[in-house]
Amino acid sequence: MKRIFAALAFLVLAIFAAHAVTPDEMLDDPVLEQRAREISAKLRCLVCQNQSIDDSDASLAHDLRVIVRERLVDGDTNEEVMDYVESRYGEFVLLQPRFSARNLLLWGTPVIGLLLGLGAIAFLFRSRSGAAPVNRLSAEEQDRLSKILGEGEESGR
Repeated sequence: MKRIFAALAFLVLAIFAAHAVTPDEMLDDPVLEQRAREISAKLRCLVCQNQSIDDSDASLAHDLRVIVRERLVDGDTNEEVMDYVESRYGEFVLLQPRFSARNLLLWGTPVIGLLLGLGAIAFLFRSRSGAAPVNRLSAEEQDRLSKILGEGEESGR
């Protein structure tokens, strides 16, 4: 029983540790390889879209991993590598978009729309509750209504 549990635990851990990086991509320098892995974990596979290039088997992800490693070997900093890849593939390649006014507008628009909608609903309720009161019947109109209603009761008997 212990062996089965250990085997299952090993399989679960192996699944989480699985990366698509092939041995021919890996750098000889472990420090550069670790930096490459950190950068690759922050870049989106443009084919898979919800995976990092470190986890994707797509050929484009492979090409991006190679570019990252080439730039690191050439002496670029992590930020320079990220800027380079973003300049070539757009901001969508970043798994965590950078803070900018454009992104703030993108994420803030639904909130603004919700607030405007709630304000419109509040305005409608307030304007309906403040509607002009119904005028009471004058004495003459009340007498006339009483006669009409009285005639209806008498004819119904």
